[in-house]
Parts: sequence; structure tokens; C-alpha cells
Amino acid sequence: MSPPRSKPASPTTLNDFADLKKALRSAAREAAARAEAERAARAEREKAQAQRVQDQAMFQQAVGTVHRLPDKNRAEARRTPPAPIPQHRQQDEQAVLQESLSDEFDVETLLETDESLAFRRPELGPDVLRKLRRGVWALQGQVDLHGLRSEEARQVLGRFLRDAQVRGWRCVRVVHGKGLGSPGRIPVIKAKVKRWLVQSDRVLAFVQARGDEGGAGALIVLLQSGTTPVQAAQEA
Repeated sequence: MSPPRSKPASPTTLNDFADLKKALRSAAREAAARAEAERAARAEREKAQAQRVQDQAMFQQAVGTVHRLPDKNRAEARRTPPAPIPQHRQQDEQAVLQESLSDEFDVETLLETDESLAFRRPELGPDVLRKLRRGVWALQGQVDLHGLRSEEARQVLGRFLRDAQVRGWRCVRVVHGKGLGSPGRIPVIKAKVKRWLVQSDRVLAFVQARGDEGGAGALIVLLQSGTTPVQAAQEA
């Protein structure tokens, strides 16, 4: 049996050659366009590089010769920013202080009447006053109101009590002076200081100072701590 004969290939027509030429021309145009784009991009990069070199040369010419500072004996300045001052809080506390410490407050009903006027809060026992007089609590600071006018003395005392409590002081001395009032009359500042202390929530108790601590011209004051008044008395 003879093998099958292969099918003869279709003859190439003129149309096939025309399509081939068209495809070659299109490919040539695309290659030329790509080459032109690459030349344009390369020219742009070279132009930018030349401009940078020119700018650098002009800058160096304008600045002139420069020398690097030696690292020897150089100190790096470091500035610590100051802590913010709580002005609004201080103003608010001062306003509350001026409103609360009244000169019209009747302090005599709260003072104990013994050899020297003294004060303690009702939560505290009488032994607190005895301990204050004996100096059980060491003095940690004092404020001197000598020569101050009434309003100024009130503000100074208020700031002192606030600062003392912030510092954690428990026992302080308030010097108000004996004054030169008329016979039978208590000096003005001395009387007002007791009124102000009684009204302050920071004050637990106070007594007249001993002779070697100022006598009738000063008060020994016990201040609040971070505990309650009863706990403060128990700590002593």
C-alpha cells in the first residue's frame, strides 16, 4: 500500500507581502520613537547635571575658601527648658485664699482659754496642744510678718502655708510680732493672724510660742499632711 501524499502548501500571495512590509514599517517607526525618547531623556539628564555643576561652582566662588572647625575643645550647648509655672492654679488658689480668710471671722469661740490662746480642730485631742508646747514636732520653717500691712500679711501667710504643705512641712512658726498697740488692746496683725489660721484647712492646731521661740510674738502651727487630721494626731 502506497503512503498518503502530503497536501501541497498554499501559494504565497501579493497580499501577504504587503502585510509584511506594513508590519516592518510599523516596527521601524516604534523603534525610532523609542530611540528619540531615550535621546531626549539623556539630554535632559545631562543638562540638569551640567546645571548642578554650574550652581555648585558659583556657590563656591561666592563663599570662597572654607575650613572645617576643629573638633577639639568644642562644647555642645544644651539648654533645659524651664518648668512651666502653674500661674492659673496659683491665681485661683490666691483668689480662694482671699475669699476664705475673712477679717470678720469670730475666732474667740474656737480658741481655748488657758494661759495662752491656742487652737485645735475638734478631731484632735488636747494632747496635740501639749505636744506642740513641748516641741515634739521639730520646726521646719517660719514666716515673718513684721512690718507688713494687713492685706499684704494675709497674702504672704497664705502663700507660706501653701508652700509649706507642698514641701511636706508639718510644724512651722508664724512670727506676727508683739506690736505697740494701746494698753489693753491686742495688736491688729496678731489678732488677724489667728483668725486666718483658724480658717485655713491646712492648719490643724497652733499655740503661742515658748519664750525662746518668740513668746507672745509668734505662733507654733501644726499643718495637715497627706493624711486625715485624726491620722496626723496618731502619727505624733
